[in-house]
Amino acid sequence: MAAEAGRPGLGLDLRAALVIGLATAISDAACKGVGLSGGSVAYGAVIAALVIRPDFSRWPLKIYPVLVILFGVCLAIGVSLGLGLSNVPELFSFGLVAALMQLITLLLPSSLRILSGVVAVAGVLPLLGTPSWEGWRDQMLALVIGLTIGTLVQLIFTPESAASPSETEPKHSKNPGATPGDPPLAERVAAGLRTPFFWRKLVFASLAYTIGVGLGAVTPKYLYFGVVLLLNDSIGDTLARVRDRMVGVSLGILMPLLVFNTIGMSEVAIGLVMGGTAALMTALNRQSHLRTALISSGVAFVGYGPLVAWYIPHRWIDYLMGCGLALAVGLLLFPNSALRRFNQLTAGARNPSVAGELKQLLPAATEEARWLGLPKPQLPAWSNP
Repeated sequence: MAAEAGRPGLGLDLRAALVIGLATAISDAACKGVGLSGGSVAYGAVIAALVIRPDFSRWPLKIYPVLVILFGVCLAIGVSLGLGLSNVPELFSFGLVAALMQLITLLLPSSLRILSGVVAVAGVLPLLGTPSWEGWRDQMLALVIGLTIGTLVQLIFTPESAASPSETEPKHSKNPGATPGDPPLAERVAAGLRTPFFWRKLVFASLAYTIGVGLGAVTPKYLYFGVVLLLNDSIGDTLARVRDRMVGVSLGILMPLLVFNTIGMSEVAIGLVMGGTAALMTALNRQSHLRTALISSGVAFVGYGPLVAWYIPHRWIDYLMGCGLALAVGLLLFPNSALRRFNQLTAGARNPSVAGELKQLLPAATEEARWLGLPKPQLPAWSNP
């Protein structure tokens, strides 16, 4: 949950880097102060960084309880099935939970579709270690601490010129959690079950971890994350997510390596890693990849600590394998080219009724053209009223 794009300017970018570093250091200290340890501490620090938006605009208030409840429910499902299926092969239980998480994403209205990645990740997290209700409690507490501290620190350091809540709040509807264009739940689920793209993702989400083990990946979970986070209906959208992931992961590992090999581990070091990563992305003009880089830095440094030198190369290699799997599935099974569809619509007769679809297709079509070395597609003049 980080800022979506936007180029707030050098002053705001550097201010955001300082705020991110401060929030993660405080969150890490707070988590340890209440007795949390191990991977749970990483939840708080990473969430504290991601909840801060570089332009200092605020998240809609309703996103907080929805995120906590959704994360908690999916995490609880993973714990329950992990404990209940403790005697079955790990690969089977992982695949079952992965498939169930994809089914749950069908229940999300369009206004909450941004949280589909949270659903896919939260459900399998307990299976990556030893599932327990004590772990569930610690991870939920860390999540709340990270959300609270990140939000409060941002509010304290928000400049007067930042966007007000009214500018970022979506318009309310009579049915909270739904948007005016959302069909009823039963229709949404039925429509999802009829699309080959849903079944494509469900099948490979269920098999990705097993494929990773079969290929000898040291951290096969990243093949799963590659499928559930990167594979999209459109080839262009998948390509865009793959590029973001590899740029973010590659740049996000630099600060953990630098800080770990110079001053070691501490709350100050954690702040330096996360704030330094944000500053590095600004210096390289890669703000659009900030969220992925922060996740990479936080997971590597806070989650794995002294193992960072061992963990980083395997994380990079296995995520590359996950990207390759997502691309292979997207290109070979039911390929859906946004660029081809865009060219079909623009090559036909003038049709203002498809202007909205053209604007939706443009980012994915542009990404496909970039990878193919083709000129950037342009919206026709008649598509702009």
